[in-house]
This record gives sequence, C-alpha cells and structure tokens, in this order.
Amino acid sequence: MTNIYLLKDLSRVSGYSTHTLKYYLKLGLFKEIGRGPETNFRYFDDSTIQTLNRIKEMRLQGFSLKKVAGQLGGQG
Repeated sequence: MTNIYLLKDLSRVSGYSTHTLKYYLKLGLFKEIGRGPETNFRYFDDSTIQTLNRIKEMRLQGFSLKKVAGQLGGQG
C-alpha cells in the first residue's frame, strides 16, 4: 500500500523544511503525483520520499543542486 502525503507531511517525514521542498519543486528535483481538485493541495507518495533521501545523500557527498538534478535525470 502506498502512502500519500501533503507537503507538510512530506516535510515532517523527510526532515526538509516546507520552504526547501517548495524550492526543490521549483527546480524540478521532484514532482507532485497530483493535486486535490477542490483544495489544489499537492500530493506526494513513497517514491517522493525515496527521491528526497537520494537528494540528501548526494548533497552530503557535496553535489550541487545542478549536479543533483543532472544525476536524477527524469526521476523527479
């Protein structure tokens, strides 16, 4: 079963601030899986957590965000 997260939940689970997550979204490092039709809230799933963990690992290794984006390819 796949878990579904709102941005605030994604922040809590991943350890990233909502500000950072919004910035990463803007850069295209990851994408929402959908939006609520009435609320327009962004929705994310477990694959987003995996992508964020990968981003965190690469950042700890000293990769720039541009390099991270290149390494992720079309995964985000």
